[in-house]
Amino acid sequence: MPTYSSHDGTVLAYHLAGQGDPLICLPGGPGRPSGYLGDLGGLTASRRLILLDNRGTGGSAAPADPSGYRADRLVADVEALREHLGLEMIDLLAHSAAADVAVLYAARHPYRIRRLVLTTPSPRAVGLEPTDEEWSAVIRRRSAEPWYEKALAALEAWESGDEREETYLAARPFFYSPWDRTAEAHARSCPPVRAAAEGFYGEVAFDPDATRTAVERLTAPVLVISGEDDPSPTPEQAAAYAAVFPEGRSASVPGAHFPWVTAPREFAATAERFLAG
Repeated sequence: MPTYSSHDGTVLAYHLAGQGDPLICLPGGPGRPSGYLGDLGGLTASRRLILLDNRGTGGSAAPADPSGYRADRLVADVEALREHLGLEMIDLLAHSAAADVAVLYAARHPYRIRRLVLTTPSPRAVGLEPTDEEWSAVIRRRSAEPWYEKALAALEAWESGDEREETYLAARPFFYSPWDRTAEAHARSCPPVRAAAEGFYGEVAFDPDATRTAVERLTAPVLVISGEDDPSPTPEQAAAYAAVFPEGRSASVPGAHFPWVTAPREFAATAERFLAG
């Protein structure tokens, strides 16, 4: 497992998989090690995946200063990885909460991005979070599923502050489509590291207005991928997110928040078509 030293001396680990042009991959959670990304639905067939373990997760050391977990501070880890790899420009893929880091990176280093893939992304960095009404409407779309009532109770408990692992797992069906044994096994893999998760959304991590202004300089193509059954972002929300970028576009694939798990071929084909340009 290769490692490198980031800007503050924290030693970070990354994993290599596949063959082809390099693709730096940032895991979400926040606070999950990169193992849950797997091979991204078979994207390893055409890409050399560089899967970063964010600080304090997987094989990466925790920062001496807990504020180092904050989303905006993780941007420097991505830039240090680019320098370590000796890449002038990078293709970057980020999932869920990691999209906030990727967008902040693009805002700070717009000329280092060749292509950017935001997979079922958090929109917090650009201030496009869904309203409670929008969230509830999408959740209700799954009401015919046999697990719905139990999962809804768990989701409401989780949102009210019940952060027990069993509550987290009981709410997971909303984030997979279909919810089956494969999805359940994936949901149980690589649980979030509490310190990294709690530190990610630290105070002053985001300035959406400034970020949206900054990414106007980004000339690289950006793809926002949504899952058809994902509660956030929906395909409509993904299209609005893509419109933030000068060269943004969106695509919807079967599945929910982890589409490479339940629709691997569709996800990998969509990402590779875009990356191949």
